[in-house]
Amino acid sequence: MFTSSTGRSVINVKVARILNGMDVNYSKAEAELVKASWEMFKKDSIGNALIFFKKIFEVAPDMRDLFPFTQDYTLPLEKNYKLKAHALLVFKLTGDAAVQLGEHGSIESLHPKLIDLGKKHLGYGVLLEHFVVVRTALLHTIEGAVPADWTAEQKNATTHAWSRAYDELVAVMQAEMDATRKAAEAAWRSDY
Repeated sequence: MFTSSTGRSVINVKVARILNGMDVNYSKAEAELVKASWEMFKKDSIGNALIFFKKIFEVAPDMRDLFPFTQDYTLPLEKNYKLKAHALLVFKLTGDAAVQLGEHGSIESLHPKLIDLGKKHLGYGVLLEHFVVVRTALLHTIEGAVPADWTAEQKNATTHAWSRAYDELVAVMQAEMDATRKAAEAAWRSDY
């Protein structure tokens, strides 16, 4: 779904850029678009969190198993407060990444948190494909949250800004997941 013309995953390209120290050239204007849309998103954060997770489970129903707080199928998603809280954390972290990119040109201050999240997500069994599904749901939710009176150009720029911020934070998490996986494989091989 999100691949470059060479067929490589956009997120894998971002991982390579992060690892090679390449500049992301994220503008302050992009950060401002994310901040403005985040404020609008928060006006109905519970409804938007629900839209976000419904989209994830619509695109990839099997991902429900990755979220322990969605295991109780008798509890409607609308009443699952942990689901809503998790969705808000995803949006807040992506928004923070956008602000950091706009103000400092990097998300370096978020690296410790993202590295920790990368390790945790590896332990949960999260794969690169899952990040792509979450990206799809995040952008779908953002597109629905921006005001109807925004121009197509404003909407597209906002979606693009969120997309870039999300890709950058996932790149750091994915790099950590890859490093942790390789270290575990090397340790396993050395034992045999």
